[in-house]
Amino acid sequence: MKFQVTVLGALMALAAIAGCAQYAAPQPTPEPDVAPSKLLLRGDPSGLRVLDMRTQKINDVLVVQTELLNTENSSRQIYWRYRWLDASGMQVGDGEAWKPLLIYGLQSQFARSTAPTSQVVDFRLEMDTDKR
Repeated sequence: MKFQVTVLGALMALAAIAGCAQYAAPQPTPEPDVAPSKLLLRGDPSGLRVLDMRTQKINDVLVVQTELLNTENSSRQIYWRYRWLDASGMQVGDGEAWKPLLIYGLQSQFARSTAPTSQVVDFRLEMDTDKR
C-alpha cells in the first residue's frame, strides 16, 4: 500500500512537471523601432533601441515615458529631450533643456517628462546619440 502511494505521488509530480513545461509562457521580444515617426536622432543610434513609448494624460497634461535599451556591452551616454507640439503641429514653448542619461551595457533606462501646458497634444523625442 505504501509503495502504491509513493508511485502515485511520483507519477503526479512527473505529470505536473510535464504540464508546466508544455505551457511555459512565451518571452516577450522587444519591437525594433517602436515609434520611428516620434524620434529625431542626432548621431549614431547603433546599439540603442526604443523598447516602449507610452503616453498618459494627467490633469489634462500629457506625460510621456520612453524605455531605451543599450544592446551593447559598454555603457552609453546619451542626451535627450522632448519637443512638445500643439494640435496644428507647432512647437509649444521654447523647448526643454537637454538631459543626460547614462545607460549601462545591456540595460534599459526610462526617459520621462511632462508637457509644459495642456495645449500639448503630440511630441517628438530628440536624442543626441554620439558615442563619446
